[in-house]
Amino acid sequence: MKFSLDEFRAWDHKKVTLLGMSGVGKTHISSMLREHNWFHYSGDYRIGTRYLDESILDLIKQQAMQVPFLRELLRKDWIYIRNNIKVQDLGPVLSFVGKLGDPERGGVPLEDFVRRQAEYREAEIAAMYDVPAFIHKARSIYGYQHFVNDVGGSLCELEEPGVVELLAEHTLILYIQVTDQDEEDKLISRAQSDPKPLYYRPDFLQEQLAEYLRENGLQYAAEMDPDGFTRWVFPRLFRSRIPRYEAIAKPHGYTVTSREVASVRDENDFMALLEAAIGRTG
Repeated sequence: MKFSLDEFRAWDHKKVTLLGMSGVGKTHISSMLREHNWFHYSGDYRIGTRYLDESILDLIKQQAMQVPFLRELLRKDWIYIRNNIKVQDLGPVLSFVGKLGDPERGGVPLEDFVRRQAEYREAEIAAMYDVPAFIHKARSIYGYQHFVNDVGGSLCELEEPGVVELLAEHTLILYIQVTDQDEEDKLISRAQSDPKPLYYRPDFLQEQLAEYLRENGLQYAAEMDPDGFTRWVFPRLFRSRIPRYEAIAKPHGYTVTSREVASVRDENDFMALLEAAIGRTG
């Protein structure tokens, strides 16, 4: 959605999609807004609790069945396993997506990793198609006045016709841009120390994997240190996404900086930030 300042101020039920890399403050802002009558729709939470729930549980059960004591309990239905995903803690989703590399060091074999990546992509697409329904539910069931869509950093990677257009039709898209080296370094460091589920476009993954193997004198992904590859590839993934975010924001939304977002303390600050972004587009 595009607005003049007057149109935005008169918009009684505001609906905003936050776009940007993991770590730029999307979930922090969304959680803050929830305290001010905003419904917080987390794409990754929806993915984990609805679209990947069974796949995550199957993976956990597969591991548990390798333990004789747990195997017997599961086969006799004496215990059950369930996910406990939280908006601020996506551990089960992260465990399912995993890290590519040596299984002996906690990595996922290439074939399994590619399959899980495809599942994650389909789940994210489905979660974004759910946004209009949750906009309706937010008001009609839960009584929230406004709606914030906290999307995963990989939205720009999906290459699924209609997804961005759907979000632009129903929400104001706000891209949180990292504008300087210090902020970029902080984001990369944060992502490496507190990882989130990562989706790689298939061609990007194959290209970067081949380069990493060459640089390190390896022949197969199964020889890689999973953490080493993730640390190496994330800055490249970050920079590859910048033009993709910009290609969404320019025609469909507005842009603010991560430094501007860092100064937001309450709903009034957020409203002022949105108005500044709209005002800059004239």
